[in-house]
Amino acid sequence: MESLHQDPVVPVLFAIAIILIAAKLGAAIANYFKQPDVLGELISGIAIGNLTLLNYNGFAFIANNHTIEILAGIGVIILLFQVGLESNITEMLAVGVQSFIVAIVGVITPFAIGYWASGLIITDISEISKIFMGAILTATSVGITARVFQDLKFTKEKEARIVLGAAVIDDVLGLIILAVVAGIAQTGEIDPLNITIISSKAIGFVVVSLILGKFFAKKTVKTFSLLKLPGMMLTTLLVLCFIGSYLANQVGLATIVGAFAVGLVLDEVYFEPFKDGNTVHDYIRPIAYFLVPIFFVITGMHVDLSVFADLQVLIASISLTAIAILGKIVCGWCFMTKEKMNRAIIGFGMIPRGEVGLIFATVGKSLGVVDDRLYAITVIVVILTTLIPPPILSMLIKNQAKVEHS
Repeated sequence: MESLHQDPVVPVLFAIAIILIAAKLGAAIANYFKQPDVLGELISGIAIGNLTLLNYNGFAFIANNHTIEILAGIGVIILLFQVGLESNITEMLAVGVQSFIVAIVGVITPFAIGYWASGLIITDISEISKIFMGAILTATSVGITARVFQDLKFTKEKEARIVLGAAVIDDVLGLIILAVVAGIAQTGEIDPLNITIISSKAIGFVVVSLILGKFFAKKTVKTFSLLKLPGMMLTTLLVLCFIGSYLANQVGLATIVGAFAVGLVLDEVYFEPFKDGNTVHDYIRPIAYFLVPIFFVITGMHVDLSVFADLQVLIASISLTAIAILGKIVCGWCFMTKEKMNRAIIGFGMIPRGEVGLIFATVGKSLGVVDDRLYAITVIVVILTTLIPPPILSMLIKNQAKVEHS
């Protein structure tokens, strides 16, 4: 009987139960205040993760559980795959130029201002530290914005397509920037060959995915449909999603880029050979209900509110957060078009830094150019840029819907 209590799966099961309860309670409260579910999930995670400030450590095992972290990682992959499925590649390519401009401006502006301001606000940091702080501010975490768009059934609108397209380009640009600044930190000089190789792989993956992805996806679906086994449609979807994520990682890109690209090239008509009366969304939705909230609750749990206790860190964080927000808001007004669209949605949609900003900071910390103080500042910037956009986006989208239906 004693061995049953030592079963390693038990802590994981208990952690998942707590996370799902917290996620749904948070979502219910957010809905009561007419806000997207994701905001409630994030705040629930922050609340659970900071109970230690009240001298309660009962939930510490959740954030430190490697299995839960893996489930959270799969959750964000499923989310971006789902967003890709809900998007149309033809419509996405139609706003390709605008997405590219948004991405470029959304990288250059916060990088330049962040580099300058970090040195001005924190006078004792090194040149490479200022470069890293600028690089951290360039990141865009599409997971938060994608979930808001999804919650409000806005993924098919032009503004959403521009933001999602720009976010994918941002991942490619972010990889290149991270490679450059990490190279400078390690060697003190830029290696053009290494930068060229990484850039070529990143750009090549996205291009090949969009051009050849449809052909391989169609062939894979047709082959799997011949097996005539229960659950083959779901199996096919997950296999394609996970292989796309794996291949993206192999070329040095974020796994979510691969998941989004695969979802983007898949078409409902490819799955007609299964003829079971269900759509791809019918199969993916229950898995998303399970895994996606885990990602957002865990993201919230990693937020340490105790860093707010240092006044200098707090002032620097608020200043850099303002720069981080303004550096992305300008994206909405950086291209010319005669079409009527809500540019504020584009600008605010590009703001969240989320886990991407933390990845940049973690790399900088491992290289010794981002100290505990700068890391704390990054955490606060991530907190604020994660929490501020969802309610504002929700308000903007709902106001736009009212205008269109009036």
